[in-house]
Amino acid sequence: MLTRDPEAFLAHVQGLSHDFGPATAKAAFLVSPDGFARAEESAQDNRYMAGAGDFDAGTALAQHHDLQAALSSERPVLCFPGAPATPDAVFPNNVFATVAGRTVIGRMRHPVRQREAERADIRGFFSQVMGYAETDLSGQPHVCELTGALVIDRARGIGFCGLSERCDAQGAALMHEALGLRATLLFDLAPGEYHTNVVLAVLAGRAALFSAAGFADPAVPEVLQALYGPHAIALSRQEHADFAGNAISLSPHSVWMSQRAASALTPATRQGLQAAGFAVRAVDLSALEAGGGSLRCCVAEIF
Repeated sequence: MLTRDPEAFLAHVQGLSHDFGPATAKAAFLVSPDGFARAEESAQDNRYMAGAGDFDAGTALAQHHDLQAALSSERPVLCFPGAPATPDAVFPNNVFATVAGRTVIGRMRHPVRQREAERADIRGFFSQVMGYAETDLSGQPHVCELTGALVIDRARGIGFCGLSERCDAQGAALMHEALGLRATLLFDLAPGEYHTNVVLAVLAGRAALFSAAGFADPAVPEVLQALYGPHAIALSRQEHADFAGNAISLSPHSVWMSQRAASALTPATRQGLQAAGFAVRAVDLSALEAGGGSLRCCVAEIF
């Protein structure tokens, strides 16, 4: 099912079993912030990006190393080098996504990011080392920025896809098919939002962090409340602004976010995560957040 109808989507997915696949990834990969700088093309539709003078490449590199070391305490985490020609490559989850045995390569909106999809080393790792088949969407005309635009509940095999300049309806349909999802709900993001994963995180298939202000249709948060029940945690506007929605679970028992996001959490949000069985783990990514994304954006999952 691929639909814009929240009620039809909810009726369909409420009966689905949590047997689509593992709820969390078996490994992850990062791309180093070598040449990390403001990409003016990306800044056109990313209001979270800082000014050029606020980019500190040295600190970003050190924080990125700390991120890899921290995440490696839970899962194997690889890191590919970056390059000055691709200053946004530190956010690889927009370009590469996986399901068991398959890699999907997305179609980025901006040329500066389209170059990331051409990387022979990352493609070769999955095809030659992992033995994964490849679905390459990068050459077709419909924008589909993978798990930036599409937040996936891997346990149920369902997706939540926000439409914006970074993903159109046909691009969403291509991602839905390539990832073999059972059902995907399409909706418009609120004006000024560029990626769904800034306003929504599904955690290990049993909880959700969301900012109601990030959705144009109030029915979408209602779907999340109905699906995830007491573990659907509504974020405040301040938590949203500080990237608390840009979080990820790499194991069933923890949620990772930046230190900025963790510091913004209200007592109610912390209590909600604890009740859902998640310990909050945080890494200082203040320099990397100048690029307009946070921890979840840095992590490309390997299923």
